[in-house]
Amino acid sequence: MTETPQPQSTPHGTLSLADVEAVARAAHASQTDKAGRPYTEHLSAVAEGVRARGGDEELIAAAWLHDAVEDDALSERWLEEAALSRRTKDVVRAVTKRAGEPPEAYAARILATPGALLVKEADLAHNADPARLAVLDEATRKRLTEKYARMRALLGLSML
Repeated sequence: MTETPQPQSTPHGTLSLADVEAVARAAHASQTDKAGRPYTEHLSAVAEGVRARGGDEELIAAAWLHDAVEDDALSERWLEEAALSRRTKDVVRAVTKRAGEPPEAYAARILATPGALLVKEADLAHNADPARLAVLDEATRKRLTEKYARMRALLGLSML
């Protein structure tokens, strides 16, 4: 797990969006996705997806950090101590899957946390992008397509 130094905060006492992006990029720098692409491409796509869906800076920050704790790129302690809004932290925690957690419980937490659904919707949209899935072997593509469809259904999101 990487412990990333705390960048400077804005006059409002929270990290700037540029600093959040830099922290996320540094924390995930050595990771790749299932297709072998730099993981930061996924984070960037989710952040842009949140922006395109009308998300504000707090939700865009959560998008940049949405997998950080789950992937052990940053610790829960880092998140707690980071100069982020309570809303951003709550959304990151809501979209962080917990070991052994049933999908229904995960979906319920997302639905109960204001803003989390928007971040998860952008995450699922990028994960389920046909071009992204096309480079995977058939078994993996089928498994992930079903997994993402099930989560969309649990969240009440229309199919792509």
